[in-house]
Amino acid sequence: MDILVLGAGAWGTALAISAGARHRVTLWARNAAQAAAIAREGENRHYLPGHPLPGGVSVASPANGDAATLAARHALVIVATPMAGLRETLLALRGCTAPVAWLCKGFEAPVSHSYGLLGNEVRAEVAPDLASGVLSGPSFAQEVARWQPTALVAASDSAAVRESLVAAFHSPAMRVYANEDVPGVEVGGAVKNVLAIATGLCDGLALGLNARAALVTRGLAEMTRLGLALGARSDTFMGLSGLGDLVLTATGDLSRNRRVGLLLAEGRSLQQAVQSLGHVAEGVYSARTVVERARRLGVEMPIAEAVVALLDGRVQPREAVALLMGRDPAVESS
Repeated sequence: MDILVLGAGAWGTALAISAGARHRVTLWARNAAQAAAIAREGENRHYLPGHPLPGGVSVASPANGDAATLAARHALVIVATPMAGLRETLLALRGCTAPVAWLCKGFEAPVSHSYGLLGNEVRAEVAPDLASGVLSGPSFAQEVARWQPTALVAASDSAAVRESLVAAFHSPAMRVYANEDVPGVEVGGAVKNVLAIATGLCDGLALGLNARAALVTRGLAEMTRLGLALGARSDTFMGLSGLGDLVLTATGDLSRNRRVGLLLAEGRSLQQAVQSLGHVAEGVYSARTVVERARRLGVEMPIAEAVVALLDGRVQPREAVALLMGRDPAVESS
């Protein structure tokens, strides 16, 4: 299979490495100098150093053709941009006949005509005829690039798209499960980043394992409530893109969103925390949109609300904890 990966960050590069052992993969970098460096060095030293590209991977840039031109020559297109780049990329891919799937997790930042959308909502707005889906689940790029066992979920309302994603990425080191619940998979991928900031804060303040377990569990309840309001199925949140991705991102030492919470607990400013990462932490940018979507839908998300108050500087770390612990008693199912 000929696969085009648009975006040469850590995750796009990791998937190119994973698929490149069995398929022909073109890894496209927007920056021509970055593309040249990756091709010359045989690895992406900026985002994923120490992980050589297999022989099946070639590197391209706009000098080799724009996204639409290259997409016409491939059987599957993977959009590996941050959420902020999805709209522009899907606009460029309008008319593409190959299946298209995105990797980004989050809600789009509000623009003039919308209040912040999931990836499938962006696609419906700008490229409704595109055969599309999302590849998500609990996965750190470094571990995928090291061929460590990983399980992902390929979600689409098109059986052909799901089958293409499974054929492209299912391997001895990676299991890919098909799922029809695109909203559920996307909500899980978006909200877990926000909850991971809260869990990092909890651990950074040394609140204990009881507190961490409570945050993860109640965070899953918040995620599920929002997902159901957006048309998702409840069982999706007990799967890879819900509970699985939440546990990984909230507790894994490689999690950038968890790291933000840890740094805020140390007294760092948000700017200092983000600058120290060197990579995008989607939870920082999508937290406000998650809360705004929840408010519009009448969904209560107190943990996400506390994270936004912390990111906005309206409360200090221990005050955010006090806000949550001071809430009125409730039954667990609410």
